Amino acid sequence: MLRPTSRRAVLAVMVASLAIAAPAAVVAKPASGCTTGTALVFLPNPVVTTGNEDLKDLKDSDQAVLNDERVAVTLTGLDGSGYLSGTWATVKSETGDAAYSTPADGCTYEYTRHDDRFEQVMAYYWVTRSQDYLHTLGFDGRRWPLVNGDQQRVRINQWGVDNSFATDHPKDEMRFGKGGVDDAEDAEVILHEMGHQIHFSQSADFFATEEAGAISEGFGDYWAATVVEWAMAQAGVTEMTDPKCIMDWDSTSYTRDAPHCLRRLDTGKVYPTDLDGEVHDDGEIWSQALWNLRSAIGTQHADTAILLAQFDWVGTTMPDLAGRIVAAVEAQYTHAEALDAAAVFTARGIVPTP
Repeated sequence: MLRPTSRRAVLAVMVASLAIAAPAAVVAKPASGCTTGTALVFLPNPVVTTGNEDLKDLKDSDQAVLNDERVAVTLTGLDGSGYLSGTWATVKSETGDAAYSTPADGCTYEYTRHDDRFEQVMAYYWVTRSQDYLHTLGFDGRRWPLVNGDQQRVRINQWGVDNSFATDHPKDEMRFGKGGVDDAEDAEVILHEMGHQIHFSQSADFFATEEAGAISEGFGDYWAATVVEWAMAQAGVTEMTDPKCIMDWDSTSYTRDAPHCLRRLDTGKVYPTDLDGEVHDDGEIWSQALWNLRSAIGTQHADTAILLAQFDWVGTTMPDLAGRIVAAVEAQYTHAEALDAAAVFTARGIVPTP
């Protein structure tokens, strides 16, 4: 979940939404043959790329300052249908037209943010990039098992509130809300929900406790930051002004103070003193520990160990999962790195000082 909402309340909304009558069927267009495409997206959002904290949504209007922040990218893995459906993502959206292109159109998917198809493209691109990053770490089905290695269903602007969620019941799916900045305009919102999907895929019992829910919220924020940093480096951008500020475009609609951050990775919270029973608040303890782990042992080693530790974890407590991460560092790398990893979790109160 994106905004601070109880899991029970979100599930109630999800169940209620299933009772809404489905829209009339739309006749599909013929397969186009496009297996790659070109598109314009935010990388990751216009606040990051401009550094301008005064940007406004203005009721989803097109603005030159926002149009100029779209970046040309390649869409990979398309299935040839002409729609945004492919190896790792399929966009299921009944708001507005579905994005569609043909070779005659150059297999292009270029829209402005006032058009819902822009958010469809954002979702397809960033879900795919999340999986691309997992593959660079070795989670490709050969070195290590795939993580979340199936096609992700995505629905855009279909939840009429400013919130988003991931679910595995009844289908493996993410839904992105609207209101203020539409959620799928911010790559970090998309990637946060991918963090939850990763946990659904790694363990059927991951969400066994509220503390495990906080871990997932914290991991979702961390996953957004680490994938964005990797994707921007791939695009030649090696420095970000405030990478620890999460979802700074989406949150412009409901935060007053600059920088606009839904949450941060450096709040200084410690376990268990700062636990308050609200998963998003408590998740900031976990996300800072993961962010600091990157600095201690390097991003690739940290992200690999985190993912390895999450396989088949039965959701219990932060100390339990932290111990598994330290053990994964010990097994894959060196004893010295494992000591550094343990020190990171100790600093956050998660692993007691020896």
